[in-house]
Amino acid sequence: MKMKNARIVGKIVQPVAWDNHSSILSSVACNLDQDILLTLLPLFASSEIEGIEWSFDTLYQREKIPDWFYELLHTYAKEHRLVGHGVFFSILSGQWKDEQRKWLDHLSKMSSRFRFDHVTEHFGFTTSTNFHAGAPLSVPLNTTTLAIGRDRLSRIQNAAQCPVGLENLAFAYHEDEVKRQGAFLNQLVEPINGFIILDLHNLYCQSCNFGKDPLDLVISYPLDRVREIHISGGRWEPSRLSENKSIRRDTHDDGVPEEVFTLLKSVIPKCSNLKFVVLEQIGTALKSETQRTLFQKDFLKMKKLINSIERKENALNTFLPLSNEMVDRPLVNQELYDQQLAISNILESSKDLTDAKRKLQMSKLPKTDWQVEKWDDDMLDTAIQIAQTWRAQ
Repeated sequence: MKMKNARIVGKIVQPVAWDNHSSILSSVACNLDQDILLTLLPLFASSEIEGIEWSFDTLYQREKIPDWFYELLHTYAKEHRLVGHGVFFSILSGQWKDEQRKWLDHLSKMSSRFRFDHVTEHFGFTTSTNFHAGAPLSVPLNTTTLAIGRDRLSRIQNAAQCPVGLENLAFAYHEDEVKRQGAFLNQLVEPINGFIILDLHNLYCQSCNFGKDPLDLVISYPLDRVREIHISGGRWEPSRLSENKSIRRDTHDDGVPEEVFTLLKSVIPKCSNLKFVVLEQIGTALKSETQRTLFQKDFLKMKKLINSIERKENALNTFLPLSNEMVDRPLVNQELYDQQLAISNILESSKDLTDAKRKLQMSKLPKTDWQVEKWDDDMLDTAIQIAQTWRAQ
């Protein structure tokens, strides 16, 4: 089947044709970043890229987007090959902020302009009070966060007017969160007939950090709800607490581990509604020709793997809304927000792990659903590093 792709030359988008050999679209995370675009140029030129995931909410500092980039997005959008990926909505925040309302307004405008095939966000809440400077961390998996998450998803769906999904989180404070996340995500998206992005490097991080078989984690997710898969790389960071121990971080700054490719090969046949597989990497890790070449090789390896797998017929869940019963006023929970603010402040202000643990014990968090008594020391220390890195940006 002949389709239209796009080749960027300077600031020009030129149409070229591709043959699509698979019902699964081999895709890339493509944002307005010079290093990312230079890396992708050869792949666009050879018609290899079948889909684009665009983080539509990362352009808040730019007043105008170049016409050639909009043309690139339109080229994919008109063929139902463009998906929108949110970063900053903080879907499980206990408070409703004006920035979230503005985020939805922006999503509505972008959705009208580009006809996203679907829109997604991250599970979790953002650690910083600065709306565009935070990393998603986990929340208690309880009825409060379930109700808030469902409320926010219905608002995203109402703004986007297309299928909506959530991405699984790489970070967890303790093993119980890892075991329960898949089922909880299913409960969150079910009322809007939503779907899941299964990020395999996120699962790889959890399997390494908590000593779990990644395939055991995979089957804890509702695989019939997986419409998109992410693969990426990250790095090992030596534990600051234990010798001969390293923490796997989802930093998107290196090539895809072989274990993640192996996992992808195992997972694809299990996901009957899978449409996009997306390779991600941040631009700051694509500065050199060696780094760019590695990304291009990873993409071609991913595409070859996808095209080699035979699947049964899709279950054909379009993930379009069955109904959208959204109340006028956003759901809030002040107690949850106060707890999140306390955690953010502790993570951002603590001098070290000992200081953080002392502050946690002095707070109102012990003996709550946060289960701070069970938090793994290495993961708490990692959360401190994540929060303080984002605070400095």
